[in-house]
Amino acid sequence: MSHEPRIQHLADDFARSGLNPFHVPVGVMLDETNPQKSRCIRCNTCDGFPCLVGAKSDAQVICIDEAVKYPNVNLLTRSEVKRLETDASGREVNGVVVERNGSLETYSADMVVVSCGAINSAALLLRSANDRHPRGLANGSDTVGRHYMGHTNSVMMAISKCPNPTIFQKTLGINDFYFGYQDWRHPMGHISFVGKLDAVTLRAGAPAIAPNFTLELMAKHSLDFWLTSEDLPDPNNRVTVDRSGKIVLTYTPNNLEAHERLQAKLKQAMKQTNCEIHGHECHQGLFSRNLFVGQQIPLAGVAHQNGTIRFGNDPKTSALDVNCKAHDVDNLYVVDGSFFPSSAAVNPALTIMANAMRVGDHLLDRMGVSQAERVAQSLMVQV
Repeated sequence: MSHEPRIQHLADDFARSGLNPFHVPVGVMLDETNPQKSRCIRCNTCDGFPCLVGAKSDAQVICIDEAVKYPNVNLLTRSEVKRLETDASGREVNGVVVERNGSLETYSADMVVVSCGAINSAALLLRSANDRHPRGLANGSDTVGRHYMGHTNSVMMAISKCPNPTIFQKTLGINDFYFGYQDWRHPMGHISFVGKLDAVTLRAGAPAIAPNFTLELMAKHSLDFWLTSEDLPDPNNRVTVDRSGKIVLTYTPNNLEAHERLQAKLKQAMKQTNCEIHGHECHQGLFSRNLFVGQQIPLAGVAHQNGTIRFGNDPKTSALDVNCKAHDVDNLYVVDGSFFPSSAAVNPALTIMANAMRVGDHLLDRMGVSQAERVAQSLMVQV
């Protein structure tokens, strides 16, 4: 997506100061060359809202809606998987116990793929403990639920004298500090934007800045950054299930110095921007001093969850093999953010998608589906 004028100006400023701003990959179906036929209309209710015109490349639009077109796909709603059951050997899942519309039903399949998100996938395997898997299904390594990672994230809002009328500002990113910088040789992370903040969004965690500086005015003059640093895999950061079956998330933040240095780099970069009206003073706020409002995302913000059912070559230190099959169970796969052995410092969605496609090809090979059969099935659905 092209930058809107205010963001383009900022990108030019960053480039003049020696940084390398880039266009981030954006999952919206926008055709800027043919706006009349574009599904996306670049409205101001995108980030954090469902798309009423189906223009987001989200799981509903590009996965579920497309998958259910196949005659051999069934989607069960109002259904919760309670546990997975194995045969007497413990090497094969032979039952998926589902609570559906208040009743329990059991399903079986040659292969079972779990994809509930890193927290719920781990919880499901832990709840599926049995005599053969006393610590939880596929948990011979005692790693299921451990190494939870969700990134060290924060939102930083810079107030400028110039207004920011941008509708969709999530088009700009900076990775110059991703692997470190001249003054600190350790990785710091990724800088991009959140959706344009408004007064309603700000009211949820309104900072006390100045009595006459209204939330509406702040929103009109804000540049709203999203900063991501790597969350290091700690075995004590983990998902567990208590006796009542409730999920418990235990987490201690780490790698905070890297994140604080990333915040400092952004503040420094903003001081070097140059406004045609206010010069270098534009981003020093309305009070003749730097005005940055920063808030770290609390533990409840688990959108980037990963790492709880890590893959690897050694069954002693990982739960899954390189194809995301459980080391301990022959027909069980886990294909979501759980498999990550480390979190990197960017949104994990594209990596999750790429891995799912990779494992999907492996499953087709294992089922003996030829390339010709795959093409024929695809053509049938398109017709």
